Amino acid sequence: MEFEKLRSDMVAAMKARDKERKDAISSLVSAVKKVAIDEGCREDISEELVDRVIKKELKTAKEQLDTCPAERTDLKAEYQKRYDVIAEYAPQMMSAEAIRAYVTEHFPDLITSGNKRQAMKAVMGALKGKADGKVINEIVTELCR
Repeated sequence: MEFEKLRSDMVAAMKARDKERKDAISSLVSAVKKVAIDEGCREDISEELVDRVIKKELKTAKEQLDTCPAERTDLKAEYQKRYDVIAEYAPQMMSAEAIRAYVTEHFPDLITSGNKRQAMKAVMGALKGKADGKVINEIVTELCR
């Protein structure tokens, strides 16, 4: 996700007077700016950094949604809207079938050796940010048997 796309979507939400959407995108923009400043790349914000921040914010929004009391329907609706907006910008993760195909194609020697630790290290390095770690772990465990 490009940072400029995020900013232009925030402006579009402002013009449309969609407060909830604007607030969610605005929080993403400020989180990206904060991380960029912390990492010293304020002028040149990479897509990788934006994607990483979006995934972190998505996880935070999911936790808010999960821990919200059931009787607070107003808060739950607000958190759900925020989660849905952030999810639109989150990078798509690889499916289990795609991960399995990637692992069997690129790491056949590690899989046949049965050394799960080495296989996990190699696969996680190659698929960092592209696939869910839990799914990778399940697939590598299954293939290393």
